Parts: sequence; C-alpha cells; structure tokens
Amino acid sequence: MRFIRLPGAALLLAPGVAHAQAAPNDSADQPIVVTAQRLDVARDSIQPAIGASTTTIARAQLEAQPGGLDRDMNKVLQQAPGVDQDADNDGGVHVRNEHLNVQYRLDGIVLPESFAGFGPPVDTRIASSIQVITGTLPAQYGLRTAGVVALTTLTSRFDLDGDVGVYGGSHGTIQPSASIRDAFGKLNVFASGSYYHSDIGIEAPTPDRKVLHDKTNQWRGFGYASYVLSDSSRLTAFGGSEVGKFQIPNTPGQQPQFTLNGRTDFNSALLDQNERNQTHFGVLSYQYSGDGLDLQIAPFVRSARAHYTPDLAGGLLLFNGADSDLLQKSLAWGGQADASLKLGSAHTVRFGLYFSHEHVRSDSISRVFPVDANGDQASDVPLVVPVHEQVTGKTWSAYLQDEWKLGDTLTFNYGVRYDHFSAGHVSEGQLSPRAGLVWKPTPGTTVHLGYARYFSPPPLELIGANDVAAFVGTTGESPSLVADPVRAQREHSFDVGVQQVVGPLTLGADVYYKIARNLLDEGQFGGTQIQTPFNYAKAHTWGVELTANYEHGPLEAYLNVARGQQKATR
Repeated sequence: MRFIRLPGAALLLAPGVAHAQAAPNDSADQPIVVTAQRLDVARDSIQPAIGASTTTIARAQLEAQPGGLDRDMNKVLQQAPGVDQDADNDGGVHVRNEHLNVQYRLDGIVLPESFAGFGPPVDTRIASSIQVITGTLPAQYGLRTAGVVALTTLTSRFDLDGDVGVYGGSHGTIQPSASIRDAFGKLNVFASGSYYHSDIGIEAPTPDRKVLHDKTNQWRGFGYASYVLSDSSRLTAFGGSEVGKFQIPNTPGQQPQFTLNGRTDFNSALLDQNERNQTHFGVLSYQYSGDGLDLQIAPFVRSARAHYTPDLAGGLLLFNGADSDLLQKSLAWGGQADASLKLGSAHTVRFGLYFSHEHVRSDSISRVFPVDANGDQASDVPLVVPVHEQVTGKTWSAYLQDEWKLGDTLTFNYGVRYDHFSAGHVSEGQLSPRAGLVWKPTPGTTVHLGYARYFSPPPLELIGANDVAAFVGTTGESPSLVADPVRAQREHSFDVGVQQVVGPLTLGADVYYKIARNLLDEGQFGGTQIQTPFNYAKAHTWGVELTANYEHGPLEAYLNVARGQQKATR
C-alpha cells in the first residue's frame, strides 16, 4: 500500500489493485495494443487545434498538483491562462471573460451539456491529459466557443491496474474514490467512482468561517469500454452519472419585509432551502482509420433533472414575498460525425455533422402575495400560482475545412461552418468562416494568427411569456413585462500569439479581441441554483495573456499572467 502525503491536510491512500500486468512481448496482446495506439493517433488527427491557443496538462501534472486527482476540475482549468472562477457560481468558470460558454469533449466527442451551473460533467481522474483550447477555433469546434476542454481517457494501459483513495480537509470535506482498468482480449475497460461531502457546497454568502446550512453530498460514476473490431476499426461506449444534493446557505440577521398569515418574524438563519440535481449520459462511438480516411461517428443521449424546494415554513415569503417549488427535466439525444481525408502531401480535408434534439419541461408551484395599485402587499394570505412550461430545441451543424501546408514552416487552415438553432418561436442560423495561419520560422518558434466567426445558441432554461404573465399583480411580478426570447450569441474573434522555446523554458504571449452581438450571460434569479440565460445587445472583449513553463529534471513550474476586459451594454 502506498501512502502519499499531499499538500494541505489531505491523505491519499492508494493501494494498487493487484498488478497482473500483460507481458509487453506477449504475441497475443501486442497487436491489439499497437492497433489501439494507432487508432488513438488517428482519432486525435481528426480534430487538431490548428491556429488556436492551447494549454495541455498531462497526467503527471494532474497527479502532482495539490490535491492530486481529487482536485476539482474547475481548479485544474484555472492553470490555463485567461481562466478564472465565477464569483457567483461554484459550478462554472470564466474563459476569456465569457460566462459558462465552455464545451467539454472526451476523446474528440462532445459531451452532452446539462443545465447551466451544474459544473463539469466528468472528474479529473478519468483523464490521461486535459487540453484547454481558446482563441480562434478551427471549423470543427462550434456552439460553445469561449473555450474547449478536450480530455483523453486513461484507457491505454491494457493491464490490470487501479487505485483506491481518500481525500479530506477542512469544512468537513471528505472524498473517497476508486478506479480500475483492465483488458480482456480485444476489450479494454475502465471505471471510476467518487463520493464528495463538504460543509461548504455553494459559495458562502457571508465571510464567516462557519457557513449556515451549506452541506453538500455528491456522487459521480464513469464507465468506459472499447473493443477493437479489426486492424482499422473499433467500437467504444462510455457514460457517466452525477447526483448532487445541496443545501442553500443562509444569511443570519435578515429582517422580514412581508406578513404571512399574521406572522411578521422569522429567523433567517433557520431557512431550509434545498436542491437536488441529477445528470446521466451515454455515448456510443464507431471509429475507422484506413486508406487516408479517418472517421468517427458517435450518437449520444443525456437525461437531466433538477428539483429546488423552498423553505416549507414560509420563511422566503416573509423575506422575498415569493417562493417556488421548481422541478425541471430535460432529455437530449443526437449524434456527431467527424472525418479527415488526406489529399496528397499538401492538403488534409476535414468535415463533419452534428445534431441534437432536446426537450425541457419546467413545473413550478409558486406562492406570492397580491399587491395593490401602489405595489404594496394587499393581503397576508398567499396566492398559489402553478406554471407548467415546455420547450423543444433542435441544433444542427455542418463544417468543411482544409489544412493546407504552404511549405515546411507554414500551414494555413481555412474553412466554413454552418449552425442552426430553433426553439419555440426562435429559429436562427449563421454561416461562419474560419481561418488560421501557423508559422514556424525556427524549430523553437511558433507564431499563429487567426479569425473566427462564432454562433452560440442559448441553453434551454428559458423564462417564457407565460411565466412572466402569470405573476402580474403580485409580489412575484417581473420588473419588465416584455418576455423577448433569448437569442444566439454572434461573435467576431481575432487572435495572434507567439511561443518561443529556450532550452527547458517555454515562453508565450497571446492577444485577442472579440466583438459580440446578443452576448449571452447567465444569472441566478430566485433561490434555485439553475442558471438562467439572458442577452446583452452588444459587447467588446480584449485581453493579453503571458505564459512561462519550465521543465528540467524533477522540477516543473509554470506562470500565467492575464489581463482582460469585457464591456457589454443594453
């Protein structure tokens, strides 16, 4: 049993599962291993990030960081320049100033996103590497464009291996976890699971060390299986589940603003609001590689559910004049196909399709007070307002691009992408050109510059016209009775950067500028932690990122300095 002391008050107990390792020279296993490794390389070549800004965090770096593989994915992502924690929501990060406009990919496949604010869909421990891609993205990347988090699975060992660990610390934090990998002939499998408890589950509303009513319990599981069909193809299936229970934290000392059935007092420290979230997803992938053609086809399905319950004693009515029991469900399915075709030594053409169909239903039972013409509470007996809404959204995309090698040191990647989104009364699309140039004047110098047009549809957690109209004349009435639909964000993005390797030191600089229309943002309205999208009419964003990485012998160090600003109006 290995005992590894991690920085902070954390102890990882990592007894390796009995290592019945396959012999490296075993004639029966070696062809399977070589075929799988070749297919891994072919899969990665389908979607290269030519002309974009990339930060790669290898498995060794993930294991060596404070907290090791138990470190939260959001904290890992903040090692990349221009990424920072969202101050209002523990479930998300900002990438180059944008809010939650991040796409997660696993082995090149887009992971179905859940409700905004739920956080990353997978654990850090499943990855052999994590790549953060920003800047002017090639045409194969779309829909969520502030940044792409591309993970590769830890499945290439082809021997019996695993670990069991316990991580813990202050605020009652404890996180046991386990994973296992093995191979059975042509079948390679991997599974992991974790449980997480903390007394601070959601960002604290007060600066006190002890936060009132903020416990969380979270479970995550992930499974992966890959079967080599032939020398040129394989079938892969993976899926994951996440269940989280959250207490909504309290702020003591608040004074009631309303009267409920003659009652005018309530201790705000005793409010009891809770939320339970669930997400389950599954993906099936077929990959082919041969005769200059690399192809991957992947259908998917995802189910999500969130249930927010207010304080049953009516405390929120006394403080806010409204409360709501909200249940939101979503079922999404679709598919993705990507291909790469070599045309001679100078051109590699890449093309693909994406489609998703999502149905979201929201059922809420709200309690509010009637108000008079002056907006004052007219009765201390609450009204019950049920609201039932549902919306179906469809998204489909297609892209075509060419990687053109103009010489030994110059590569030009150009293409076009079309995205279309429809939901309710909204139907819109956009043709988006992309272009990126990469120049390597010396072996240690890389210069890139690019332009990209982006189209990012909103999540389907929308506030509909029925929702707004149902609360007119009550304490739950919206400040605005105009229920304009949330529109897709449209953006022009420009990026230029340089990277220089000097011995063990790698230096980099990147400058970007973005112009957006219908800028998407998301906020928390009411008690529920489900984020709700809205638009700003216009926005301008700029930023500068400086990076330094040092690797020599056992020493690894990095430094990122970023300055960025986003201004949005209307």
